[in-house]
Amino acid sequence: MTSGTVDGLSYDLHGGPVAGREVVLLSSGLGGSGAFWAPQMQALTERWPVVTYDHRGTGRSVRTLPTGPYAVQDMADDMVRVLDALGLERAHIVGHAAGGNAGLALALSHPDRLARLVVVNGWSRPDPHIKRCFDTRIRLLEDSGIEAYVHAQPLFLYPADWISRNHARLMAEEAHHVAGFPHPDVMLARIRALLAFDIDADLERISHRVLISCSADDMLVPMRCSQRLAGLLPNADLQQVAWGGHGFTVTDPETFNEGLIQFLEGA
Repeated sequence: MTSGTVDGLSYDLHGGPVAGREVVLLSSGLGGSGAFWAPQMQALTERWPVVTYDHRGTGRSVRTLPTGPYAVQDMADDMVRVLDALGLERAHIVGHAAGGNAGLALALSHPDRLARLVVVNGWSRPDPHIKRCFDTRIRLLEDSGIEAYVHAQPLFLYPADWISRNHARLMAEEAHHVAGFPHPDVMLARIRALLAFDIDADLERISHRVLISCSADDMLVPMRCSQRLAGLLPNADLQQVAWGGHGFTVTDPETFNEGLIQFLEGA
């Protein structure tokens, strides 16, 4: 693994070198940590070099955001910075929720930097249920603090039966997540950027091959958002799974990885 930093962004290259090869860049969701993709790493690095990074304001990256309103487009621009740092003209982008939305923004602003795009549990415009969930998380963070926010987080991410079976694991991870939590102002700015994201009118301009991947029991992003997104994009495939929640890349990685690899290989 090769690690580096560009403009405050911490990134890792796995399975290199990249010369003459297709490369996969993974962009995580609201939490921002590149470690989110651990369940995908072995399957992907057997086939491609893989880039992970911590979003600006999170993890090992700079823990602040630029002054002024923060937007999903800023997340897309950070992907370009990572590609530039590695000398990559373009890459396959796989993004979960916030990362997937940033991938859509990248497809519009820097279409030449994108090969294929995978959007996992993403959306193209605000949805009332998503807004209700994020409003709840905002109130938890502002009124009750980081510990309460982190303790409630699995309710939005995972199915109830998986939470029950993995209670010990989740409790063991909780202290780690609290210790590494971004500054509340950073997290609030990231949430508000996602709530303001709306590219519905521009979807027809995205001509890339796109895989829209979603779970029927996602408690944060209704599957109808992904179905609608796939229907409006000119060149999209839709992968729907019955179980796994918002984080089904974690709860059922085998199913997700199989569809992901088939898509990236051109099937």
